[in-house]
Amino acid sequence: MARGFNKVILMGNLARDPEIRYSVDKRAMARFAVAVNNTWKDRNGELQESVDFIPVVVWGPAAENCERYLKKGSPVLVEGRIQVRSYEAKDGSGKRYATDVVASGVTFLGSKRQDDSPSGSFGDDEGYGDSVRKDRRFGSQDEDFPMDISEVRNEEDADIPF
Repeated sequence: MARGFNKVILMGNLARDPEIRYSVDKRAMARFAVAVNNTWKDRNGELQESVDFIPVVVWGPAAENCERYLKKGSPVLVEGRIQVRSYEAKDGSGKRYATDVVASGVTFLGSKRQDDSPSGSFGDDEGYGDSVRKDRRFGSQDEDFPMDISEVRNEEDADIPF
């Protein structure tokens, strides 16, 4: 049997503030949705736009950092895997399914000047361990990356070196 591959990378803005809860063993879990824009041209050549709201789950200290520094509208880059879970409906009407992205890392893209949150990465290499990645960095105001997406007005203004 072939080995599977399950990797997700999302970049967008938080659709709502992170909601944090703690498990019985006192491990933090944060939930939020990332709004990702999608544009395309229809048959008539008119530009169409839609937004997908992708549910994300973050575990451990990274969840606490998300709750502390992120808010609705914050730009983020999320790396993780898709997880589908099932449960019985409370009204007894049958089995329900939910799909989430379980984050292994969350990069805060907003600049400190705009929202008082640091630029940097939080996560863990295992998916939901209790440690924060050792390469965690907090950005300074003169750092070039991660850049604030709002600084790029449109594709013609962006100077992409490749």
